Amino acid sequence: MVDPALHVKDLRFTHAGGAFALDVPELRVEAGEHVLLAGGSGRGKSTLLQLVAGLRDPQGGSIEVGGVRMTALEGAARDRARGRRIGMVFQTFNLLHGFTAAENLLAALMFSDVPAPQHEERALGLLKALGIPDPDADVDRLSVGQQQRVAVARALAARPALVLADEPTASLDPAHAAEAMDLIQRACRDAGAALLCTSHDPAMRGRFARVEDIERFARGAAA
Repeated sequence: MVDPALHVKDLRFTHAGGAFALDVPELRVEAGEHVLLAGGSGRGKSTLLQLVAGLRDPQGGSIEVGGVRMTALEGAARDRARGRRIGMVFQTFNLLHGFTAAENLLAALMFSDVPAPQHEERALGLLKALGIPDPDADVDRLSVGQQQRVAVARALAARPALVLADEPTASLDPAHAAEAMDLIQRACRDAGAALLCTSHDPAMRGRFARVEDIERFARGAAA
């Protein structure tokens, strides 16, 4: 039996000062499944992704990614598990400035289960597949569209069970947003990775067979 890419159970999180809270009785994303976490801005979507990634600690409950209980890990052990099982696509890309496209992927692969002798081949293959012709190009000299392609390649470099995409099209016009989501979804399908994507854009709903509304889980003021 294949472990789900993500299994959240009885998750509770209250923001410092009590401004808002998240209460997630259960959220399950199967291996290879694509799910949209929809809802208005400031309602806790990004916070939930940060909890899933182990970047924040919940007050209760459990989070498993690819069969590994992230909430049972701390410090370096959690960092290693995140690097091996979770890929992340940020709205602002968060690429390593002053590094080449290939070096950005090689940095991610340092925390993966991919054997070291295969790192260069893995990085170059992904960049080529995602339309980056010059892997030695400094990322700061790439176009915005090319930078996003590098960011997607980096998210998939470690062969993660789950990719988290946090408002990946929020700063793009509709045409470029559609192109970006085509890229992200196609790349995840090709890699066999599950995708949990957040967005406040109603147009995104038609792209996903499954949509979860953050209002199911959010309590209190805006998150």
